[in-house]
Amino acid sequence: MEEGGGALLPPLLHSLEHFLTHRVSPAQLCQAFFVLAAAGVLAVAATPESARRLLLEYGPRQAKTPPPAAAGVATSKAASSSHFTELIAWFTSMGNIPHSWFKHFYILSVCSSLFWAAQYLSNGVIITFLAQAQAENLKTSMTTNQAVLTWLLMFMQGCRRLFECFAVLRPSASKMWIVHWVLGMAYYACMNVSVWIEASTSLLQTGKLSFEFEQPSPNEAIGTLLFLVAWIMQYRCHKYLASLKKYSLPEDGMFAYLICPHYTCECLLYLSLAITAAPTGQLYNRTIICGLLFVSTNLGVTAGDTRKWYAEKFGQDRIQHRWNMVPLVY
Repeated sequence: MEEGGGALLPPLLHSLEHFLTHRVSPAQLCQAFFVLAAAGVLAVAATPESARRLLLEYGPRQAKTPPPAAAGVATSKAASSSHFTELIAWFTSMGNIPHSWFKHFYILSVCSSLFWAAQYLSNGVIITFLAQAQAENLKTSMTTNQAVLTWLLMFMQGCRRLFECFAVLRPSASKMWIVHWVLGMAYYACMNVSVWIEASTSLLQTGKLSFEFEQPSPNEAIGTLLFLVAWIMQYRCHKYLASLKKYSLPEDGMFAYLICPHYTCECLLYLSLAITAAPTGQLYNRTIICGLLFVSTNLGVTAGDTRKWYAEKFGQDRIQHRWNMVPLVY
């Protein structure tokens, strides 16, 4: 039985490689996931307010199950909306998990970075398989140095966020819907492929063990500098939030101008990776930009909900002069 299973593996891998090469590449699969996930967030954001809050909010802002409409009071339209909201409330009540499971995202990210590093250093079969499937679809490629640098930056982000989960952020007893957890896990798995997949041609041509210390390109220099600034700024935001009295309004530093500056930093981090990993002749890495699209969409909706929650809890006058996430834009 084992020998039969082993004999089937090469044909299955060949079939999968043929599908990826002639139909859709690994980078395109990652791009499709990011774009569809962003579209899903926007679709949910377009639902009625009560249902949207049940689907999107978590932690201290998590919406509670609404009471049924009073008999004889609600119109047929309101009653229909109420029934829809109650259905969503029932749906989201299933599979609630601890909000602290957010740390699994960063455990996965760090482990994925280590896995791909091991594959890189050992000329592993999985990275070779994906690189071969991708190389047929690449017109231009990142350099091997870019792949290593972008991997290192992603690894730094995963390590810092994991450190924060255990040493900076305070424990929380709040819950979140399991779909948020599944989506986050899928995102980090895809992003850890995205940071190197567009270097497939270089990896195959030069050999995955090669790496030369050379003067960084403008993209690498600008992207790395932007990453380090955003990386430090986000850590300071998270440390400040953890120091506040529970559910108090953050007002110091960047929080004096933005509702969610830590979200701003998150977007800047992935923008910096897209710049650093730009293939030859391109301004940015298309796969990572698609990841940024999902991040900015998801966090943008969450920042809007945070603004509403702050207004309800602390008063609109205390936040009216702040932007949600992007200065002068949103």
